[in-house]
Amino acid sequence: MDSLNSSVNIGDIVFTTIFILLIILFFVSLTVFIRRLSVTQRKRAENNVKVERKLDRIIELLEQDKSNK
Repeated sequence: MDSLNSSVNIGDIVFTTIFILLIILFFVSLTVFIRRLSVTQRKRAENNVKVERKLDRIIELLEQDKSNK
């Protein structure tokens, strides 16, 4: 009976350890996902600013060309 009790306790420990590791993995994955999302969003915002500057410059050049005619 002692060996059966011992194996059940080891099984419980293994199951609990795996469950805790899965919970930790979930939170680590969630953190990495949020960080990547943040970095991607920041890059998109920077690219949008660059595009807006380029469009403003094109508009200025077109207005200058129009006024020179």
